[in-house]
Amino acid sequence: MGYNTHSLFGFEISSTGLSADIEYAWTNYIRKGRGCTYMACANPHSLVTTKHDSEFRYALRNADILLPDGAGIVIAAKLLGKGIKERVTGSDFFIEFTKRANKVGGLRYFFLGSNYNVLTKIKNRIDNEYPNVDVCGYYSPPYKETFTQEEEDKMIAVINASKADVLWVGMTAPKQEKWIYRNRERLDVSLACAIGAVFDFYAGTQKRAPAWLCDIGLEWLYRLCKEPIRLWRRNFISTPVFLFWILRERITSYF
Repeated sequence: MGYNTHSLFGFEISSTGLSADIEYAWTNYIRKGRGCTYMACANPHSLVTTKHDSEFRYALRNADILLPDGAGIVIAAKLLGKGIKERVTGSDFFIEFTKRANKVGGLRYFFLGSNYNVLTKIKNRIDNEYPNVDVCGYYSPPYKETFTQEEEDKMIAVINASKADVLWVGMTAPKQEKWIYRNRERLDVSLACAIGAVFDFYAGTQKRAPAWLCDIGLEWLYRLCKEPIRLWRRNFISTPVFLFWILRERITSYF
């Protein structure tokens, strides 16, 4: 199965499903010395946010792998005749890639983001469940909107010194995507992935929605009920804007 994308509102989003995404990332990972492959996730809120954040827009447009993470992406693709049929979440990607890494053995992981309680829980769980994956380091950056050059230099120095193969970044969007995009040329890793809330899900500090809710595209509702203050904007402002985009695209296609 090849790796293909479809253009949705100017973003090239993966359209061949989880297995192909993993295969593509893995193929790029083993091409060591050819630069850092960068993976990010797309959902309606992130795409709407890019209209007012040019750096975030460039970061998503320049991702080597852009996953259709939100159910709204798949719905939009269906309504607009695009070939994106399967939702692929950052959580699914992380787990499946790690299963493969464990089977092969020898990969070194670095985790950047969150806090040391969460990072320690992630390392302990990986050590128990995937003993052939080496968590060679983790770092909790300052909790702030923007970093100083000195802070960014320190993060990059710690990551590169660890000799990690894969960097997992969980600093929430759009900060994490912009950080990778801005620094990817300085990173001595083969693969860098922006996976946000996956850190808390995997550490067990937050529960992911039940599988049946995820399967019917209502994970967003579960998360909204759990974190209304943080997530109200993406559901009550970004979602209507995204629906307008779909309607506008449908109307434009008739002329």
